[in-house]
Amino acid sequence: MQKGGLTASEAADRLERFGPNLLPEPAPPSFLMTFLLQFRSPLIYILLVAAAVAAAVGELEDSFFIGIVLVLNGIVGGIQEHSAGRAAAALRKLEEATAMVVRDGATTAIPARLVVPGDLILLEAGARVAADVDVFEATDLQCDESLLTGESAPVKKIGGGAGADRVSAFAGTLVTRGRGRGIVVATGMASEIGRIAAELGKESSAKPPLMIRLAKFSNRIAWLVGAAMLFLILVGQFQGIGWGDLFLMAVGLAVSAIPEGLPVAISVALAISMRRMARKHVIVRRMPAVESLGSCTMIATDKTGTLTLNELTVTDIVLPDGSRFECEAGPEIDACRITSGGNHDPSANERVSRLFKAASMPNEGVLVRDENGWTGIGDTVDVALLAAARKAGLEHQALADHYPLLTRIPYEPDLKYAASFHRRGDVVRVFAKGSPETLIAMADRMDVGTDFAPVDRAALLRQKEEMASQGLRVLAFASGEISSEDGDHLGPHHLVHLVFLGMVGMQDPIRPEVPQAVADCRSAGVDIAMVTGDDPRTAAAIARDAGLSFDDDQVVTGREVQAAEEAGDEGLDTLTRRARIYARVAPAQKLSIVRSLARNGHFVAVTGDGINDAPALKHAHVGVAMGRKGTDVAKESADIVITDDNFSSIVSGIREGRVAYSNIRKVILMLVTTGIAEVLLFILAIPLGLPMPLLPVQLLWLNLVTNGIQDVALAGEKSEGDELRRPPRKPREPIFDRIMIRRIVVTVAVMGLGGFALFYWLLAQGYEVGQARNLLLLLFVMFENVQTFTSRSERRSIFSIPFFGNPLLLITVIAAQGLHIAAMYIPWLRDTLELSPISMAEWAVMLIAATSILIVTELDKWRLGRSEKKAEGGSR
Repeated sequence: MQKGGLTASEAADRLERFGPNLLPEPAPPSFLMTFLLQFRSPLIYILLVAAAVAAAVGELEDSFFIGIVLVLNGIVGGIQEHSAGRAAAALRKLEEATAMVVRDGATTAIPARLVVPGDLILLEAGARVAADVDVFEATDLQCDESLLTGESAPVKKIGGGAGADRVSAFAGTLVTRGRGRGIVVATGMASEIGRIAAELGKESSAKPPLMIRLAKFSNRIAWLVGAAMLFLILVGQFQGIGWGDLFLMAVGLAVSAIPEGLPVAISVALAISMRRMARKHVIVRRMPAVESLGSCTMIATDKTGTLTLNELTVTDIVLPDGSRFECEAGPEIDACRITSGGNHDPSANERVSRLFKAASMPNEGVLVRDENGWTGIGDTVDVALLAAARKAGLEHQALADHYPLLTRIPYEPDLKYAASFHRRGDVVRVFAKGSPETLIAMADRMDVGTDFAPVDRAALLRQKEEMASQGLRVLAFASGEISSEDGDHLGPHHLVHLVFLGMVGMQDPIRPEVPQAVADCRSAGVDIAMVTGDDPRTAAAIARDAGLSFDDDQVVTGREVQAAEEAGDEGLDTLTRRARIYARVAPAQKLSIVRSLARNGHFVAVTGDGINDAPALKHAHVGVAMGRKGTDVAKESADIVITDDNFSSIVSGIREGRVAYSNIRKVILMLVTTGIAEVLLFILAIPLGLPMPLLPVQLLWLNLVTNGIQDVALAGEKSEGDELRRPPRKPREPIFDRIMIRRIVVTVAVMGLGGFALFYWLLAQGYEVGQARNLLLLLFVMFENVQTFTSRSERRSIFSIPFFGNPLLLITVIAAQGLHIAAMYIPWLRDTLELSPISMAEWAVMLIAATSILIVTELDKWRLGRSEKKAEGGSR
């Protein structure tokens, strides 16, 4: 085993020999397969039967036309689904796992696909193991192997590898605790998970809840349409209409009325929003999260890296006797200094040096300097401490050589400290860093100069409170000695009788965009709760800088949460109804808080980046993980990954989620109204003894021309601009709310009654049935194209929306209308559909009749806006 890991040339050779560390993904279905899958539908089966019946009764043109409709529907649906699938696959490629390896003697992060057998790899809590690894060094290392074994309990790993054929950490498993190092023994398909993957097919994705609700709605529509068809067939038989015509009429109406294209159109709407979100640094891992994020009423956010830059800098140093120092900030560490904030005794500088020695030893961060300056690898706190130690004149590697490491206790959230044990002559030196409360309890003396004084815990806690009130993140340090005789089995039981060395204050500046993003959330009706492990005063100071609005009694601690939990769900729910800043919260409590917020009626989006955030991310309505500094387990537990770790990106995601949901409603409105209007037309005409208003082939044509591609264009509507000025929809609000039901009733009445009135009037004026059907079919094509435009907004007037704002919609409507006009003149299509050109006077009548849907819809929007303004005025 090479201590410095592989060289770059060795790694390149092995990558060539063993191939990339990837599991082969099943190839996406070809367009031909996607096209054929469009025919796997009960409605398609009905159409196939209808084509066969039409051929059997000698209606070859009808049979041929049904075949053309089937092929065209398959092509349109295939293009939409294939395009959405490719877009989703492209988005998945934006998430690439990384691994920490040692190459050419330096620790570096590389894409997991470049890991090769023989690599020296580092494992730490929160990371996913990139390959099968022979672990030779482990410190409290545990892995979740449920992916392979189904057992949820973590498995402890022990160092001391036994050779190249030994695997102790498997690819794909999650490191849940501790640290470790090992040699990669198998990658890609040669790994254990690779062998399993070779035997498994691709697992199908679960349907989004929205799609399930819409599928149920489609089934209800199918039953209603079926009942209407049965009624029309019975009445038609009584009227003397032939069975063949009745059957084809029923098929045509069923195909027109049932929105069979709705699931595809919604998938396209969600896929479009996924692409838009990706451009704004929001990667959607699960499609339902697009709509879910837009529905959230509460964001439970962590602080570090989301509201702040996650670039901690040590700014203040306080020694036990109250001596204060300032640590200059700046990218060039060598050019920065630690300066005194007052007059101190000569030993003060030495005491600062001892403090930073304790900060450097139990430290797993790395500082690297290249042509671009200093960069840090590892935990942000560790990197900030190393940078401050360097400003104090201490170099990490030199200290490590001077104090050989024996063992370490890595930092874990439950412990609230980290410690390391080092050989120094005849003694073992122990250095510890962690929360002030924890280290003050471990110490019995404190460093006050030339000698050590008994620890004054009350004074030290006051120092810590004062620093925290300034918005600083406070960390404390201590050291001690252990005799060689007591040097066996080093561990937490040795962390007693330590010398308290002092504290440092660190600041993580608020991101510049956050205050505006918080204001946007407030105007959008989305509440924000901050959940952090930091001190209450620090948390409150940061929250105020971020623009959060809260009172002092809305800041609670983990202890208060625990007390509320002990009182049962009602006790915790009472607490979360008022609290907005949760400080010193334990990892398990975050999930309890999220569940309580949900019980209080909120639709909760949770942000997080650590392994301790995974339960809350997984069980929230929407889990949002940080992409840059987030752990693998956090990202895999989340529905959404923010690639720039920026809170404002979450707000952009909320906006896009609301746009997606709004567009879905627009598509539903357009498809449902046009289909039901056609059924209403027949229900009015047939019982009154009138001929069938439209022939079966005309119904099929109407469905193809009006519902073929406009719905997809409508799904791509852009933001209306007021999404963040409206309150979020209530979590239990149905898709078909009062506004949509009223709009459907109004438009169906206009289209159905208007079409029937025109047909009745034309027959009364002496028009032949064929001529009346020709005009009626044109009117419905125009009705539905106008309805497509009026569906662009539920509230805004069509005249206030940029006409060319959605060029695809304009193109599809023109194409649909142009296709119908062309059908009037193309001989074989004209004969099949029984169409004919019309006069200019008839065109004028049709245009006036078609605009009625526009006038009625605009009046309904005006009334809606007026009633909402009155409601707003009454609530003030």
